[in-house]
Amino acid sequence: MIFRARQFEFTFPRPALVMGVVNVTPDSFSDGGKYFDANSAVEHALRLVAEGADLLDIGGESTRPHATPVSEAEELRRVLPVIEALALRVAVPLSIDTLKPAVARAALQAGASLVNDVGANREDDAMGRVVAAAGAGYVLMHMQGTPATMQKNPMYQNVVGEVGAFFTERLARLRAAGVDMEQIVLDPGIGFGKSLEHNLQLLAGLNQFTKWGHPLLIGVSRKSFLGGIGGGEAGGRLPGSLAGACWAVAQGAQIIRAHDVAATVQAVRVTGAILKTSCSKS
Repeated sequence: MIFRARQFEFTFPRPALVMGVVNVTPDSFSDGGKYFDANSAVEHALRLVAEGADLLDIGGESTRPHATPVSEAEELRRVLPVIEALALRVAVPLSIDTLKPAVARAALQAGASLVNDVGANREDDAMGRVVAAAGAGYVLMHMQGTPATMQKNPMYQNVVGEVGAFFTERLARLRAAGVDMEQIVLDPGIGFGKSLEHNLQLLAGLNQFTKWGHPLLIGVSRKSFLGGIGGGEAGGRLPGSLAGACWAVAQGAQIIRAHDVAATVQAVRVTGAILKTSCSKS
């Protein structure tokens, strides 16, 4: 399995990649605007790389439940200085976390290599065309609704089956838009339009999302559903975040999106080593 994001290429199987989160927002659920200033965001990103981050995911619009959308101009004002600075200082791929095709295009021009698309449920193919033109990596993420509406009574008959059907339909559309299949990563969107039970069902069924032959990205870090099973507030959810990350790797995930990079790197490396030893003995 190969994943390509512009000049970067990753061949799997290999140790799981850890994607460090850089929120350039004043209202993130996880860090409350701690890195809203561009200089602070850059320094935070450099620390994450030093801790072992294989990729950096930079976002300028909060996608927490009930978040208020920001304008395209404001999102660009937040993220472009960070991406431009990091493109000169780090050797890892930079991801733009956005649902706006114009923001993705500008970020790719500024030095990003992949698009983490929280709005992949849109009805037009504008983002696919942006990704195809740039040869960028693309994270195809499932979400029910929008960040403002997604947690208003999300409903599924079979959440694993419905997310799988979404992947099948969207992969065909991306192919038609000219996106190479080696550019695509799948993300079932833990916490995006899902209840606690839906999230647990998705995690329990992760191995069903490996059949398309694309890398699987999982983001459970600090998410609110962990609080529903004893994780407390966002700052106290590291143990649950690590449990979810290790489970995801054991079920076939190749990329883990995380706020606490050093701890996550250690946890997934140990998980990977155990899995490798187990496979060699069987």
